[in-house]
Amino acid sequence: MTTSDAPSAHRVQIEYCTQCRWLPRAAWLAQELLTTFEAELTELSLAPGTGGVFVVRVDGDVVWDRKQQGFPEPTAVKRLVRDRVAPGRALGHSDRP
Repeated sequence: MTTSDAPSAHRVQIEYCTQCRWLPRAAWLAQELLTTFEAELTELSLAPGTGGVFVVRVDGDVVWDRKQQGFPEPTAVKRLVRDRVAPGRALGHSDRP
C-alpha cells in the first residue's frame, strides 16, 4: 500500500464538563464512535473542560455543541462523523430518521 492508497487519518475529540460530571456520557459516546468507525479513526480523545461544555470535534471542526444543539443522540453524532470520515457509507439502523 502506498501513501496515496492509505486511508485518511481522522481524529475525534469529545470535550466534556468535569464540573457537570459528564465523563460517563462522553465515554459512552466515545465507545459508540470507536465501535462504529474503528477502521476510519486513528484517534479518539476525551478532553476535560468546564462551564457545561460538551463538544464533539472531527479533525478539529466542531460537529456538535451541546450549548447550541442540546445533548446529542448517538445516532445523530454517528451520521455527522460518518459524513466526515466515511461519506456514503451506510450506517444501517442509524440512518433511519
